[in-house]
Amino acid sequence: MKDQDMTIPAQAKPAPASERDVLLKVEGLVKHFPIKKGLLQRQVAAVQAVDGISFDVRSGETLGVVGESGCGKSTMGRLITRLLEPTGGRVEFEGTDITHLGTAKMRPLRRDVQMIFQDPYSSLNPRHTIGTIVGAPFKLQGVNPEGGIKKTVQGMLERVGLSPEHYNRYPHEFSGGQRQRIGIARALALQPKLVVADEPVSALDVSIQAQVVNLLDDLQDELGLTYVIIAHDLSVIRHVSDRIAVMYLGKIVELADRKDLYTKPMHPYTKALLSAVPVPDPKRRGAKSERILLRGDVPSPIDPPKGCRFHTRCWKATEICAVKEPPFVALETAHQVACHHPENAPDQAPEDTKLLSVAREAIDVVSVTTAADVADAEAADEGASAAAATDVTKD
Repeated sequence: MKDQDMTIPAQAKPAPASERDVLLKVEGLVKHFPIKKGLLQRQVAAVQAVDGISFDVRSGETLGVVGESGCGKSTMGRLITRLLEPTGGRVEFEGTDITHLGTAKMRPLRRDVQMIFQDPYSSLNPRHTIGTIVGAPFKLQGVNPEGGIKKTVQGMLERVGLSPEHYNRYPHEFSGGQRQRIGIARALALQPKLVVADEPVSALDVSIQAQVVNLLDDLQDELGLTYVIIAHDLSVIRHVSDRIAVMYLGKIVELADRKDLYTKPMHPYTKALLSAVPVPDPKRRGAKSERILLRGDVPSPIDPPKGCRFHTRCWKATEICAVKEPPFVALETAHQVACHHPENAPDQAPEDTKLLSVAREAIDVVSVTTAADVADAEAADEGASAAAATDVTKD
């Protein structure tokens, strides 16, 4: 860490990777939004949106970032694309430090780093035609593609599943899924190396989400893209990510390969998130998985808890969790976690066994909820069997 004025403990560096393969490298990234009051607008506090996170993204891979609303995912996305100025830390793109580059110096890099926004309704200018919107990157960068801008834009529209005839239409003439395709076409117009997608399907109908996710997957293979996909839906992120980072209250609490994260999550928060994913088969819903109900809301990022930030809602929290922040370390190959008492791994603080009161209450909630789920599943099965028997009798 080169920032001597920072008092926030940054997370440990991620597992080493070949430097030539690392496209984006983030070290100790911090973003605090000041809160000012009074006539003189003095700062009285700060929203600690992102608080010392470190990770890297390798060329050609997809890194998924998940977590509850308010955990800092979208802020992190805007920081690495330099749409926001970091408070501290370092962002490197292809070995170049872009942490504090000005607008003029960042302009050439905009060709290689693009962003897909969450809301397809507000991210497109309603006064511009689709041709103007998708062709804007060419004009801003001074790029004259072979065949002309119009032909290239029409080809890009066709590539994302739209008709070239849509070139002269306006955004209000399209559905939400079509607008998101327009946003994707704009982001990929200059064939960037890194694309940050901020919840690209959360504002869309469920029937359209799979189409857009498959489109992003196909475009990655076709254009050799690298993705950072931000989402809160674990079932969506599972199908597109190579590695997944789990964020909680401005920190990355777990980072692992997709398979490892879903088969053996180590952080209790990750386990709680995975337990909330709906299971389509009602026979498996309660019997083969426990549903963990977390107490309360995410604490305020203005005044986050001391020690482990998840300890106020964790059923494994002990005294050490309330006073000492757990280090972000690799407990297995390419599987990092910040927890004193991880799941599916050796206890990092076996000497501390005294549970906090919040942990004892959380255990009761978890057990009661699990029993209720099993009872509901059994009742549903009995009801279905009874209905089937009645139908057979009537026949």
